[in-house]
Amino acid sequence: MTDNKNETEIENENESWTEIAVTVSVDDIETAGNIANMVVPYGIYIEDYSSLEEEVMEIAHIDLIDENLLKADRTKGIIHVYVNPHENPLEAVSFIKERLTDAKIDFEVKIADCATEDWVNNWKQYFHPMPIGEKLLIRPTWEDEYDPQGRKVLHIEPGLAFGTGSHPTTKLCLETLEKYVTDKSVILDIGCGSGILSIAGLLLGAESAFGVDIDSLAVKTACANALENGFDESKFKAVQGNLADNVNGKFNVIVANIVADIIMEFNKEVGKFLTDDGVYITGGIIETREDEVLYSFEQNNFEVIEHFEEKGWLVFVLKQSKIN
Repeated sequence: MTDNKNETEIENENESWTEIAVTVSVDDIETAGNIANMVVPYGIYIEDYSSLEEEVMEIAHIDLIDENLLKADRTKGIIHVYVNPHENPLEAVSFIKERLTDAKIDFEVKIADCATEDWVNNWKQYFHPMPIGEKLLIRPTWEDEYDPQGRKVLHIEPGLAFGTGSHPTTKLCLETLEKYVTDKSVILDIGCGSGILSIAGLLLGAESAFGVDIDSLAVKTACANALENGFDESKFKAVQGNLADNVNGKFNVIVANIVADIIMEFNKEVGKFLTDDGVYITGGIIETREDEVLYSFEQNNFEVIEHFEEKGWLVFVLKQSKIN
C-alpha cells in the first residue's frame, strides 16, 4: 500500500526535485529499497500492494477499496526516489541501475519529466569547489574561479559515475583517508565510481591505487579523472569487475564505499587482499544496518578500530583480528 513509506520532510519545497521510480518484484523490495537508500536516505517511499486487502481491513476495518488500487499489479513494487537539485540525478540513476544489476534484481527505471540533457547542465550550478577535511578541495572541472587555500585540489568530472564528494558517506571516506594514507600506501578501491577516493589517496601521497567497478562507464570516468589530476597508469589503474574478481596482490589500504549488503559479501574475501598491518575502510552503511554489518565484521575476523557518522551514514575503519 502507499502508506508503506520511508519518507522524511523535503527540506526546501521551492526547489525542483527529480523523481526516479524503480519497479521491482515485491520479493526484491527490501533489498532494492536499501540500495535506493544509499542514494538518498531522506526522500524515498515505497508502493507495495501485495497485501492490499489485508492491510485495508487491518487499518480501516472496511472492504471498500478504490477501483484503481484494485487494478494495481500485486507482484510488483515501486520505489520512488527524490533527488534534490544540488546532486547529480544522473549519478543516482547510474548507481541504482548498477547495484540492482549486481544484486541480480530485474528492474525498470522511469524518470519524471526532465530531459537528460537538462539534468547534465542544470545540476552543475549547485556543485562548487568544496573543502573536505583539512587537506583536500574538490573542484568540478567546469569551475575556474576557486581559491585552494593551501589544500590539495582534486579536479573531478563525475559524469554518470557515483562520487562527487557531496554525499555524506563519500565525504566521511575522504576524511578518513586523510588519517590513514601515507607515502607507502597502496590502495584498493572497490566500487570506485568516479575514482574520487583513489585520486584523493594519491593526492595525499599514496604510492599507487587500483580501482574496480562493475560499471564500465565508471571505470572509464575514473581513469579520465585520474589523468585530469596528473596520475597515469603507473599510479592509477581501474578495471571492470564484480568486487575483487579481477584483483591480485596485497594492499595496505582497502576502501569499499558501496552498500551494506555488498560490503557484507565482500567481507568474506577482503582479508586475502589486505596486508597484515593494513586498514580496511568501509562506507555506504546506513545506521539501521549497523548491527548486522558489525556482526559480519566479527564473523570474518575484523575488529573496528574507529567509526564515524554523519546524517545517518557510517564509515568503519578495521584491522584483521589476531587469530590465536
